[in-house]
Amino acid sequence: MFRCFLSILTLLFAHSLGAQGLSNQPPLKRNFTEATLRAQVTFLNPPAISLNDQPALLSPGSKIRNQNNLVVLSGSLVGQRFKVHYTVDQTTHQVRDIWILRPEEAAISPWPQSLAEAAAWRFDNATQRWHKP
Repeated sequence: MFRCFLSILTLLFAHSLGAQGLSNQPPLKRNFTEATLRAQVTFLNPPAISLNDQPALLSPGSKIRNQNNLVVLSGSLVGQRFKVHYTVDQTTHQVRDIWILRPEEAAISPWPQSLAEAAAWRFDNATQRWHKP
């Protein structure tokens, strides 16, 4: 019994050291697609959100990723406002995926805020930059 306790304690300690090591790593570079739009989002009572001060809904199964690319629940973000990239589900027209932007990602400009802008501009996937015509 004592050996089991020591084994579990050792595993927990090793796991905590590994997690601390991961937190010191620089965040992974995230790649977005031409279907990704930019907005200011305010999280309301799930599944309600506000995109650029317009009402919207999160689609069932939507994912919200924080600045470290970890999935977070919308309920934990209620009342908070962020600059984000997001995609829209083409069948339901609800927000499917949200990425809360890091400062260096938010600094990339221009980035389309509507489907019409995205259709008119050109996206370079290699550089993750949009170019206006």
